[in-house]
Amino acid sequence: MSLLRVIIFSQSIWITARKVSTSVNHFRISKNFLRFFLVALWLSASNSMANTLLEQTPSSDPCISTNPDLGDSAFWATQAVEFYADKKFDQAVKVVDACFSRWGPAAGQQQKKLYDKGVACPPTGRVGSKTKKKIHQDFLMNDVSMALWAKARSQHELKQLDAAKKSYAMCLYMKCGRAWDTNGWFWSPAEDCAKYAGSLLE
Repeated sequence: MSLLRVIIFSQSIWITARKVSTSVNHFRISKNFLRFFLVALWLSASNSMANTLLEQTPSSDPCISTNPDLGDSAFWATQAVEFYADKKFDQAVKVVDACFSRWGPAAGQQQKKLYDKGVACPPTGRVGSKTKKKIHQDFLMNDVSMALWAKARSQHELKQLDAAKKSYAMCLYMKCGRAWDTNGWFWSPAEDCAKYAGSLLE
């Protein structure tokens, strides 16, 4: 894909974002838009792999879990969030880029299927055990949405606004991803990304 098409895609996503509520539950995407997004997702994955070869990433391998309680993708997303929380924003971005090609495209396809089928996203807030189990089954989508949230927020804090816009757009797309709050409820990374992305459009 040419650079021009990537630029056109980047412009189209923000034109669309201006027309929707910051509530992601009302975010609607056309089939053509979805196709453009998935191409961009693949491009981002490829670019991330190439960039990672040139940059030093934190930890020996952020893609392999050293925590017996966490799978690889959960460990990756958790690292990114922890770096963000510690204000190590460069580290958070590097961790996400280092492993995105492993899980990003598959999670994007999973989300696309939900869009195509018109399936409602899981609820946020406190849920019953049955719903909680079902949400956890979509762990890949959850982990990728959480990692994209950490990357977008980190780039925003670093004042890398053009890069943050692209990451926010990808985070918005992962509408059905859910993150677990230790206080006992689920929240939506996409909804939070929508709030911050809106501030860049004002």
